[in-house]
Amino acid sequence: MDSKLTFKKPWIMQRADPYVYKHTDGIYYFTATVPEYDRICIRCANSLSKLPEASEKEIWHKHWTGVMGHFVWAPEIHYLFGKWYIYFAAGEAEPDRIWEIRPYVLECQGKDPMNDPWIEKGKLVCHPEDEFSFRAFSLDATVFEVNNEWYIIWAEKVSVGKQISNLYIGRLKNAYTLDTVQVLLTTPDYDWERHNFWVNEGPAVLQRDGKIFVTFSASDTSSAYCMGMLTADSRSDLLDPKSWDKSRYPVFKTSAENKIYGPGHNSFTVDDEGNDILVFHAREYEDIGQGDPLNNPDRHAMLLPVTWENGIPVFRC
Repeated sequence: MDSKLTFKKPWIMQRADPYVYKHTDGIYYFTATVPEYDRICIRCANSLSKLPEASEKEIWHKHWTGVMGHFVWAPEIHYLFGKWYIYFAAGEAEPDRIWEIRPYVLECQGKDPMNDPWIEKGKLVCHPEDEFSFRAFSLDATVFEVNNEWYIIWAEKVSVGKQISNLYIGRLKNAYTLDTVQVLLTTPDYDWERHNFWVNEGPAVLQRDGKIFVTFSASDTSSAYCMGMLTADSRSDLLDPKSWDKSRYPVFKTSAENKIYGPGHNSFTVDDEGNDILVFHAREYEDIGQGDPLNNPDRHAMLLPVTWENGIPVFRC
């Protein structure tokens, strides 16, 4: 394990929804939600331990009117189909439409995501036969490859007398277009997913030894925020909900002893030695006071080593 890394403590301050991508050339890229919710920034370094001190560069700013004008959330940087892409969510600029959250895509016009220009590809495009995808509150898109096929998982709210945030999966035709209709992957079934709000969101993918693990975040963004997990065999039909098993209990939750409150919205990477690392955000205190928790900036990016027991990832705090 890399001795230069600090675990279970703030790693990069005031950066929620952290995402780390290690490219084939060994360069690490980091992006996250900024407290102002108004821009997308990236930084890079040749070591995971150097990312906190790396210079951050803004590569896109919110619109002043219309779509992509408010609540710029949870960017992720990926390299697929031979290009760099950033997935993110944003609302509309008009005050009465700020909650019109949808998933959007940026595409880099060169091989250097730090210095080459980025263009907007617009909202993710659903399959022509799909009547539902991305037509409601949708966010937290992540992508992954299995058996030379690219898949996308995202959170989307439905209303059945109550607002419920589910996770859905689909296969990609290209980086910004679905090749299938959406498939319901998980809905908040258990009490730990229903604290104040019924929420499944923030999916992240970890693969090992023919197994696919999808972690996700549940409940509101208080200290009740926690991580659940789904598991599937990589040879199974990933668009069949029966291929996935859901853990009965959260796999990572608040640890008052370690001053980690509300851990969630994670990603996965490896350290310089190839060890699996959980990248997540959390607060160092429980009481965030009065008012909207969205106004609290103190969700910090943190790290935790992933251990493996009987082929299952364990997030031991």
